[in-house]
Amino acid sequence: MSPASAFRPAWWLPGPHAQTLWPVLFRRRPRLSLRRERLELPDGDFLDLDWTPGEHGPIVLVLHGLEGSSDSHYARGLLAALVRHGWRGVVMHFRGCGGQPNRLARRYCAADTADMAYVANWLRRREPDAPLAAVGYSLGGNALLKWLGEGGADLPLRAAVAVSIPFLLDDTARRLQQGLSRLYQLHLLRALKRGYRAKFRHRSDGPIPLAELATIRDFYGFDDRITAPLHGYAGVHDYYARASCRPDLRRIRTPTLILHALDDPFMWPETAPAASELSPSVRLELSPGGGHVGFVAGPWPWRADYWLERRIPAFLTQHW
Repeated sequence: MSPASAFRPAWWLPGPHAQTLWPVLFRRRPRLSLRRERLELPDGDFLDLDWTPGEHGPIVLVLHGLEGSSDSHYARGLLAALVRHGWRGVVMHFRGCGGQPNRLARRYCAADTADMAYVANWLRRREPDAPLAAVGYSLGGNALLKWLGEGGADLPLRAAVAVSIPFLLDDTARRLQQGLSRLYQLHLLRALKRGYRAKFRHRSDGPIPLAELATIRDFYGFDDRITAPLHGYAGVHDYYARASCRPDLRRIRTPTLILHALDDPFMWPETAPAASELSPSVRLELSPGGGHVGFVAGPWPWRADYWLERRIPAFLTQHW
């Protein structure tokens, strides 16, 4: 059995939606002065990296979720926690998520392991003496776990953490068509469509004309007509099957912590893997509550405790 999570939801945030939405809507983002660095890629594209202050100490590579950035509530919270520990955080924006469209027609997907591998190995070459770890959230966590499984023991990371993972992408796409979870799908689809319009307004190499975006009503449609063809998949079912991280978990050799809530409104409880699917290097902590990248504790709203920002550094400290 997986070890029990120590997380206990705040009594004033009952249920998955309250846990998910509170930090998005009501948390005051920690104020940080981030330094941007643009990394040119071998294929002619680029990635934008946002660094916390500091020149020394361990480095934590942060991988955001779908249409996220260094401004996302979970990224800001973790970066502030890393600074308090005297470590350095760097957010790798997936292609097109840094505020400017990327150069190539492709953007990013749930199996975008090559870019994070390039960044991690570039960091290792530039700072060979600095301990390096990675933390991925949601889609970024799915890609991180796939990379860990693909790379085996030959990776530059001391440790990794993944939070609120869509282990089976088909499950997530179906779950987001039900109940209040449809609101999350609506919000994310609007963001994806905005990004597509901004990128292909003056280009002719997009997989569909801009006018056809209005006919896409769910993730199945978007991923079948846009994500899959842009990233070399035969269609949505090929993409979901090959990009889901759950089959890769048994091959991970890097010490890895997965934090997941069984009430996550982006998937079902059975979407989470069984202990028999994990390698000995993986620790999966399942909590009954917590929502999607929520995990808010604390006695009162004005004394909210963002538990992930304690649990993640505690795990990394064991492996520096």
